[in-house]
Amino acid sequence: MEEKTMSTKWTTTDLPDLSGRTIVVTGATAGLGEATTRELAHAGAHVIMAVRNEQKAADVVRRIGPTRGRIEVRHLDVADLESVRQFGRNWSDPIDVLINNAGIMQVPLAYTRDGLELQIATNYFGPFALTRALLPHVTDRVVSLSSQLHRIGHARLDDLNWKTRKYDDLAAYADSKLAVVLFSNELQRRLEAAGSPIRSITAHPGIARTSLASHAGGLTGRINYLGPMLNTVEQGALPTLYAATQDVPGGSYVGPDGPASIKGYPKVRRPSRTARNEKLARDLWDETNKVVGEDLAFAI
Repeated sequence: MEEKTMSTKWTTTDLPDLSGRTIVVTGATAGLGEATTRELAHAGAHVIMAVRNEQKAADVVRRIGPTRGRIEVRHLDVADLESVRQFGRNWSDPIDVLINNAGIMQVPLAYTRDGLELQIATNYFGPFALTRALLPHVTDRVVSLSSQLHRIGHARLDDLNWKTRKYDDLAAYADSKLAVVLFSNELQRRLEAAGSPIRSITAHPGIARTSLASHAGGLTGRINYLGPMLNTVEQGALPTLYAATQDVPGGSYVGPDGPASIKGYPKVRRPSRTARNEKLARDLWDETNKVVGEDLAFAI
């Protein structure tokens, strides 16, 4: 039988046996997070759903039903840095894979109790801080979710939290997703420099028919009506599952293989030129360390 490669149609039937593997998935109560949790558990993994709403997580566990693996629910509000600190302090077991899946899109301007703009807090600052808190326990890889909209994002280091700019909900989302790719790539470079075997990988779902942007106006709000032109939720989760379980190099950017990486099967792609800017990534890293505080700042 011909061996599958990155250009073939990789699906959940190609998932390896994940028995004995521990995988943390943030934002696992709906959409991509729920689909990711379900497939990992069916493949035998011990999946920890790190979620803000534990009741919704319990409902997901009931929907998923019996699995070969085990699903556990733990509380985490990734947009709240104290919640991230508490989650990290309470963790003691090895983690094979951390999946930074939690995200929000195009919400009205709001600030967290840490004074952070809500989208970048949820999509970037929280995952950065959580990765810092859990990295001493990670044995294999960190997978961080971005978006093709990172290509229109900007890294405004002088105003990451939209304190001086006029707020634009789509721009804020794109900026946060650019920050994710910059962070993921910089983390990989620092891990390599430290001689660590841990891999940092970015994944994106293309455009999947989730509820993420259902409340938004304009074209974004109508995007779920494009139907066959988009990935289903299950297809949208494939790049995450691929990035979390396959032997892809650290620093990879995994997304659908179709035109513009909107739809298709997992393939290692290439992020934007801005996302590959090493100086910008270093500068963003340093600025983020200041924002999240010394205890959640990366030492590497």
